[in-house]
Amino acid sequence: MSTIHKTILGLIVAGSCIAACAPGEDATASTPAGEFSTVVSPAVPSSMTFCGQKVDLDRTDMYERLDRELTSLAYTHGNTLLTIKRANRFFPMMAPILKRNGVPDDMLYLACIESTLNTRALSPAKAAGLWQFMPDTGRQYGLEVNEWVDERYHPEKATAAACRYLKKAYEKYGNWESVAASYNGGMGRISSELDKQIVNSAYDLYLVDETTRYMFRLLATKLIMEHPADYGFRLSDDQLYQPIEYTEVEVSEPVDDWALWAKRKGINYMILREHNPWIRAKSLPNKSGKTYIVKIPTKESLSRSGQKKKTYNSNWTVK
Repeated sequence: MSTIHKTILGLIVAGSCIAACAPGEDATASTPAGEFSTVVSPAVPSSMTFCGQKVDLDRTDMYERLDRELTSLAYTHGNTLLTIKRANRFFPMMAPILKRNGVPDDMLYLACIESTLNTRALSPAKAAGLWQFMPDTGRQYGLEVNEWVDERYHPEKATAAACRYLKKAYEKYGNWESVAASYNGGMGRISSELDKQIVNSAYDLYLVDETTRYMFRLLATKLIMEHPADYGFRLSDDQLYQPIEYTEVEVSEPVDDWALWAKRKGINYMILREHNPWIRAKSLPNKSGKTYIVKIPTKESLSRSGQKKKTYNSNWTVK
C-alpha cells in the first residue's frame, strides 16, 4: 500500500474513532497504534538550484520556508497530480517560447503555481489564463483584452507576454527569485522593499506572507515536478494529457455566430471554445479586419486511441 493510501486510510479510521465516542465517555482512551498510519514529512534536499543559481538551504529560515511549502504541496494531491498531467500537454509548447526569449526553464513552474496549467483559470481578482494576467497588465504586455477576445487565455500569446514581463523584471533585479516575487507582488512593491530593506535579493526581504510563500512554493513545485515519485505521486505514461494536434484557420472577417462557424468546420461550439479559450463571446465583430488564428483539433487528437503518445519528462511516470 502506498504512503498516500495509508495516510487516507489513517484519516478515515481516526475520524471513525472520534465519532464513536459518545458524550461523557473518556475521550482520552488510548487507540491501538496499529490503527494509525505513518504520515511522512517530505524530505527537503540538502541543496538545489533555481534558474542556475544555488539556493542556500543551510540557512534556517530558507530551509523552514521551503519545508512548509513542500509539505503543503506534497499533500495537496489532486491539484499536484493535475498539474503534472497538464504539463505534459503544455510544456512542449511553452518551453521553446521561454528558450527563444532567454528565460530559464525553471520559470515554467511559475505558470504551474499560478493556474495549475488550467487554461480557463480565473481568479476572484479577475486574473486569467495560464499565467494569470490582470486585464491592464495583459494589455501592457501586448495582449488584446475585451469582451470578444481575451488573449490572456491564449496559451502561446500569454506565454510570450509572460516572457516579456519576466525579462523586463530581470533587467531590473538581476536575479530570478526577485523576478518571481515581483510576479506575485508587483515590480513597484518589490523594488521599493529592496531599497527600504537595503538588500539585493527577495529571499532576504520581509514581505507579506503571500509573496514570501510564493517564492518557496515555486521551489517546492520544481522539486516535486522534477521527481514526482519521490513525493508519492505515481503516474503511468497513459495518464498524462497528450499535446493536441491542430489545423489552423485564419479569420480576418466578422463572425456572426461562432457555433455555426464551428459546425461548418466539422466541430461543435464546445470544442471550438475548449481549444481556443481566447474566444470570449458567441460572435466576433472584428471591425478592424485583424487576422486571428483559430485552431481546429485533428480528428485523431480528439480520441485517446488516436493520439500520438509522448512523455515530455520520463521522471513524471513510473514503469
